[in-house]
Amino acid sequence: MTNSAQKRAIKNYRSRLRKRGVARFEVLGLDSDRHLIRSLAKRLAQNDLDANRIRTEVMQTVSHTPKEKRGGILAALRRSPLVGAELTIERPFDAGRKVNL
Repeated sequence: MTNSAQKRAIKNYRSRLRKRGVARFEVLGLDSDRHLIRSLAKRLAQNDLDANRIRTEVMQTVSHTPKEKRGGILAALRRSPLVGAELTIERPFDAGRKVNL
């Protein structure tokens, strides 16, 4: 059992966390991932540009939606350095050979 001083300290600590916008929660995972999850949580709690980048990357990795929707090949071709190069590519016309059936 915790005494009243410990309860008060925990209450004050959690109050300071709430003021910073940080929430406590419990997750289940492999023991070997403990350090990874804690370090990820610390980086995300900083809420800076790097944390936003990490957050976006993790969300894209975890979500099961594809990164690009329809038209991805067309968009890649439009980003090509040859766009607007005015290339004229012609194939020679060949009627083929005659075949006796």
